[in-house]
Amino acid sequence: MQKARKPIEIKISTVVAISAILHETDPAALEKALKDMTGGVSDFFEDEFAVLDIGALEGATAADIDWQALVGLFKAFRLNTVAVRNAPQDLHAGIVAHGLAIDTPAAAGAGAANARAQETAEHKAPPAKPAPQPEPAAAPVPAPSAAAAPAARTMIVDTPVRAGQRIYARGADLVVMAAVNNGAEIIADGSIHVYAPLRGRALAGASGNTEARIFAASLEAELVSIAGVYRTFENGPPAEVAGKQVQVRLNGERIDVLAMQAA
Repeated sequence: MQKARKPIEIKISTVVAISAILHETDPAALEKALKDMTGGVSDFFEDEFAVLDIGALEGATAADIDWQALVGLFKAFRLNTVAVRNAPQDLHAGIVAHGLAIDTPAAAGAGAANARAQETAEHKAPPAKPAPQPEPAAAPVPAPSAAAAPAARTMIVDTPVRAGQRIYARGADLVVMAAVNNGAEIIADGSIHVYAPLRGRALAGASGNTEARIFAASLEAELVSIAGVYRTFENGPPAEVAGKQVQVRLNGERIDVLAMQAA
């Protein structure tokens, strides 16, 4: 007899979202900025999830932010707003009322819990000193053993990354041994290495690592990003790196694309 399937299953899933850092709340100004950013390309964003970061809006009140207008604006640019980050407590009710989640970094909660545990430990009474024991006879010192190798922090992909595919190397570097095609997206919290033509989109340092880099045998990408700072190539890569092995790195708030020097 075939076992009946459950109506629903809940599993842990990794979701990558674009972080939109707002420096003002006027929908007209934001719309103009988004048009300038996308260059009028209707599919610049491809229905990705978006998190609105309002940490830079000092002193913002509920009256300052029209959540419905913001959600509609981002939707017009094919960005699905799902959460708000760095929102003060007095804005939470309005955010939730518009169907958005409050994005609270888990690390902050973990840090607070660790601090509380440490504080509790520091206030415990010290244990009583044990009675002195006779010193044991010296034991022979064993020969040092080889240190255990650290766990690998690299994801390796041997096959081409096709249009519509999205690969995310969470907490790791990403190495792709074959071509990344147009319409594909590769993401890594660390650096990205592509030993073939890199097309589509490549986002390194996705968790904020500004030291991450992108290396490619040939750069033909639509977009590259390091730690959230991005650069697009509507007219192809710069002429000085065309057909060459390149590295992409973050220089302040600018993305540099440099030809790899031969040994």
